[in-house]
Amino acid sequence: MENQTSASEFIFLGLSKDPQLQIFFFLVFSTIYLLTLSGNLTIILVIRMDPSLYTPMYFFLSHLSFVDICYSTDIVPKMLVDLMTKRKTISFVGCLTQMFFSLLLSVTEVFILSAMAYDRYTAVCHPLHYVAIMNKTICTYLVMGAWIMGFLFAIINTVPTLNVHFCGFHEISHFSCELPPLLKSSCSDIFMNNVILFSSVAMFGLGSFLPTLVSYIHIISTILKIRSAKGRSKAFSTCSSHLIVVGLLYMTGMSQYMKPSKVSSMILDEIFSIQYSIVTPMLNPIIYSLKNKEVKRALGKIFGHK
Repeated sequence: MENQTSASEFIFLGLSKDPQLQIFFFLVFSTIYLLTLSGNLTIILVIRMDPSLYTPMYFFLSHLSFVDICYSTDIVPKMLVDLMTKRKTISFVGCLTQMFFSLLLSVTEVFILSAMAYDRYTAVCHPLHYVAIMNKTICTYLVMGAWIMGFLFAIINTVPTLNVHFCGFHEISHFSCELPPLLKSSCSDIFMNNVILFSSVAMFGLGSFLPTLVSYIHIISTILKIRSAKGRSKAFSTCSSHLIVVGLLYMTGMSQYMKPSKVSSMILDEIFSIQYSIVTPMLNPIIYSLKNKEVKRALGKIFGHK
């Protein structure tokens, strides 16, 4: 029988063992990471440099970009190093650290998106009271609340993992230390860990999704009451970018953490993880800059174009 031990080191099994594929993945993900950093940093700098963007919507957007930079940095650099090395290992402390920040940043992001949905609801449904409702203090509290929710979620799921034991070669069927693949590699009873994970995902997920859903029900209802097609188009354009980002994140993130373990597969898990932890942080600044006239105008002003 294999000895039951506390792991001191883990070995990643994904993405591929083919040297040529590893080089291809390295080029692809290094490009994505550079685009993520440059795109989100540009969004942050543009918002800081243009006084016309000192509004709640762009306040939340700058924090979303900061979270995306941190989230991508937590995952991609280590993955790029592993793609160029034969032995893809990470220490137990390093694995828990990566997992903690992954949980923290993912939940912080969904609550910031929830705050952005409330901001759009106020702008569309209560435009006359928008300035009074979405004041600087409320915006700061909403962002602080998002970080607190992310921290609580990470603590709730990281602390029980300290009691999990691992056997054999401590292999993780993934390219990073995400909690579901990490738990699958253990040889101890993880029933309570799964209960805590599923319960916390349901609670925090619904806690951020329901306000977003309710906000958009009111937004759509208000937009449909607008008589002119131009007015409806203008009102919807202020929400379309946010709606795309929310859809991308919730469809993949919730699918990864809420799906039954019986329907899980290594390839499916990796595709979901790549989408919400690597691709989505790259797409966010692109979606917001391409769909937002004010951001494009500010970019043109800074770079000297009409």
